[in-house]
Amino acid sequence: QVQLVESGGGLVQTGGSLRLSCAASGRTFSMYAMGWFRQAPGKEREFVAAISWSGGSTYYADSVKGRFTISRDNAKNTVSLQMNSLKPEDTAVYYCASRYSGPSSRPDYDTWGQGTQVTVSS
Repeated sequence: QVQLVESGGGLVQTGGSLRLSCAASGRTFSMYAMGWFRQAPGKEREFVAAISWSGGSTYYADSVKGRFTISRDNAKNTVSLQMNSLKPEDTAVYYCASRYSGPSSRPDYDTWGQGTQVTVSS
């Protein structure tokens, strides 16, 4: 079982950048696909990005494609989300999640972190 802790959220102006990190415990991190989701107040949790266990395949929501980059370091048990050109509509709590059966854009992941707040001011 993987346990996940996100960090790196904060307040940034429109057009700015943030880098979120997710630290995973457990020796089996490299066996899991990882995903980032976000949830804004009053909205459903939505898919942001996902990465395969090897890092060889990545997937993005259309709304972030070209602005966000997901990556992982299996030696350090971390997955990151580099967010550039941030917009006010990116404001949300961001969650990382792990999924043994591969990457998915659905929120049917096995384990979730506690979330980190990202606020983009206009």
